Amino acid sequence: MDNTTYHSPTRFGYEILRDHVLPSILGAHQGDILYWAGKEVARKFPVFSIEELPEFFQEAGWGTLTLKKTAREECFYTIDTEESSTIQNRSFQLEAGFLAEQYQKLNGLLTECYGEVLSKKGQVTFHVKWDVKTKISL
Repeated sequence: MDNTTYHSPTRFGYEILRDHVLPSILGAHQGDILYWAGKEVARKFPVFSIEELPEFFQEAGWGTLTLKKTAREECFYTIDTEESSTIQNRSFQLEAGFLAEQYQKLNGLLTECYGEVLSKKGQVTFHVKWDVKTKISL
């Protein structure tokens, strides 16, 4: 990431946009649109290694991203969020799309990401899976 400094909106302002305005505008298509928007964000703000992802998530205000497990064709992350009261009502498809696109760019393989909200733990888990047989031209 570059050294550009961004002034952060208030947490309240962010939550209004994320939890109320976007769902109202996007309606039933919210998940799909946010997933593709996350992929677009990843293209605009590429990371150059997987190790940079937690820092990006922190700076974006998306929560604390932790890599839990890596295997040959998949990996698992969790996000711990500060606002556990809104976690069950929020779509995390933006983050899922972002992770999918970053991995796809870095490994050159078709990649998908699925998120699951664990509201009792105040966490979101992400399953990032790539297809070792399907190469993507970059």
